[in-house]
Amino acid sequence: MKILIACEFSGIVREAFASRGHDAWSCDLLPTEILGNHIQDNVLDHLDERWDLMVAHPPCTHLAVSGARWFKNKIKEQDEALEFVKKLMDCSIPRIAIENPVSIISSHIRKPDQIIQPWQFGHGETKKTCLWLKNLPLLTPTEIVDGRDPRVHWCSPGKDRWKERSRTYSGIARAMAEQWG
Repeated sequence: MKILIACEFSGIVREAFASRGHDAWSCDLLPTEILGNHIQDNVLDHLDERWDLMVAHPPCTHLAVSGARWFKNKIKEQDEALEFVKKLMDCSIPRIAIENPVSIISSHIRKPDQIIQPWQFGHGETKKTCLWLKNLPLLTPTEIVDGRDPRVHWCSPGKDRWKERSRTYSGIARAMAEQWG
């Protein structure tokens, strides 16, 4: 299968699919952290390249409800972010998963099909993650573990905090590749 991992600089999800033999490509404005098939560009310019599946991680900066206290100052940015999500959701790729934390996507576009946690996929941490799905089944938990550490919430402040918070857990990436690939 030809798979697009949209808005992913880390390469974690891309490599989970590639390890299962798929022609997987990540696309992001940033360079990739893990060498592999990566397009450093605006993903909107690559949606019509005959992909079978897209897993998209649109930037949550102006969408996540964790930043609600700043919403009144971000109306334009939120509108642009929501328009970007709509373009991803409405593209012609036959199977799509949009991944984001709890966000205004739920109230402005539609509610998510599923909410998952890292502790359902082998990581003893919390990070409520919403999935909006098109022609894909719900993810089935693969390894429920103890521990409910909000590590992502407690990330130290700094210029790269957003990067640490945005990386997909490897157990979730493996489950996506196994169950959707």
